[in-house]
Amino acid sequence: MELHQLRCFVAAAEELHFGRAAQRLQMLPSALGRHIKLLEEDVGVRLFARTTRAVSLTEDGATLLRDGRALLGQAEAIEDGFRKRRRRPSTRRFRVGAVDSAAAGLLPSLLRDFRSHHPDVAVQLLEDKTIRLLPRLLSGALDLAFVRPPERADKRIEFRPLLQETAIVVLSQGHALARRKQVTLPDIADQPLIVPERRARPHSHDLTVKLFEEAGLTPRIHQIADEKQTIVNMVAARLGVAIVPRWTSRMAISGVRFVPLKLKRNSRAGRLPLAAAWLKGSRDPTRDDLLAVLDARLKSYARDA
Repeated sequence: MELHQLRCFVAAAEELHFGRAAQRLQMLPSALGRHIKLLEEDVGVRLFARTTRAVSLTEDGATLLRDGRALLGQAEAIEDGFRKRRRRPSTRRFRVGAVDSAAAGLLPSLLRDFRSHHPDVAVQLLEDKTIRLLPRLLSGALDLAFVRPPERADKRIEFRPLLQETAIVVLSQGHALARRKQVTLPDIADQPLIVPERRARPHSHDLTVKLFEEAGLTPRIHQIADEKQTIVNMVAARLGVAIVPRWTSRMAISGVRFVPLKLKRNSRAGRLPLAAAWLKGSRDPTRDDLLAVLDARLKSYARDA
């Protein structure tokens, strides 16, 4: 049994007139009669009782009309579903890389605002260090990255400065300075410091060193740790204190307190730069749309940095 044969039968059964049924299906009456005859041969029963004056359904024909309508309805629903899927805009995939600071601080708000204008774009986010994100841009594995701008920028990559993140101090909850509203560098000059390894995170490492140098002090580096979460957990374990970007205070880690760092007026040492980066000369409408949203709201994002 074929669907086309079944459609011919249902049309003839509803019209009880082969000529009108053929006209309804935009085919010749002889072709309609041939399809119905083939259907009767397939099911092995007579479906119509024909006389010189009228056409009527047999009992088997009435049964097939009922079941055939249901079957054709299901087939049409399946076809309609696929037609709607073809008309539906396909989801675009956009690959974004980000350092931990941007992934936790900037991107949640940015991607929320971007999605309100571009719900058809699926953003795939990769969180990693700058030294690993930039090669992914060059290889085409990422479309856009939010990174710390390197000291020696690759000429193949376009960098757009975005904002400067504020440095704060993280102390164990029981620390003598933890209840203060703010601390100064002399306050923590004799404290063991936990800093990231410079090769992996040069900006974060140099942040602590340059702050102490600007104050005429020597940092007491006691522990080296790579990830911000590890550093904060080590502070919670009372292994030392650390200077971190302000977004780190959003981490749900117990046993620590984040205290603002008071610096000299107009000091720039306590800031961490963040930049957007992409392959120079590349064209990407989705990237341009996301950067447009970023430009329009950058001041509000920077207030929380």
